[in-house]
Amino acid sequence: MNDWLHIGKLEDIPLQGARVLETAFGNIAVFRTQANEVFALRDRCPHRGGPLSQGIVYGRRVACPLHNWAIELESGEAVAPDKGCARRFSVKVERGEVYLAAQGDTAGSSGGEGAGNHGLYVGVGVTGH
Repeated sequence: MNDWLHIGKLEDIPLQGARVLETAFGNIAVFRTQANEVFALRDRCPHRGGPLSQGIVYGRRVACPLHNWAIELESGEAVAPDKGCARRFSVKVERGEVYLAAQGDTAGSSGGEGAGNHGLYVGVGVTGH
C-alpha cells in the first residue's frame, strides 16, 4: 500500500513541461504531457546525469538537454539504441491535485537507478523548471 504525498495542482505543471521536487534523496522531475498525463522520474538522465526536468517533453518522452537521449516517461527507460533507466515514481491526479507515492516504483526498470525501493520520507518542496 502506498502513502501519497500531495505535491500541488495539475495546472502548476506546464503542458509539455516539468516541475522539480527537491527531496533528501535527490530531485524528482514531475512531467505533464500535452494529453494531461503526469509522470515522475528521478531528475537525472541515466547517460551523463543531465537534468531531465530541463528537457523537451514530446508525446510520452522527454529529451535530455545534454545529449538528446530520449527517455520514456512511463518506464524511465532510454529509447533504443541507448540503454539505461531513470528511477520512476508513481503519481496520480485526483480532482486536479497531484500526488506522489512515498515509495519509488521498480516495475519497468532494469537495475541501476530503479533498483531498490527506498522510501522518500521527506517533506517535498516544488521548484519551477
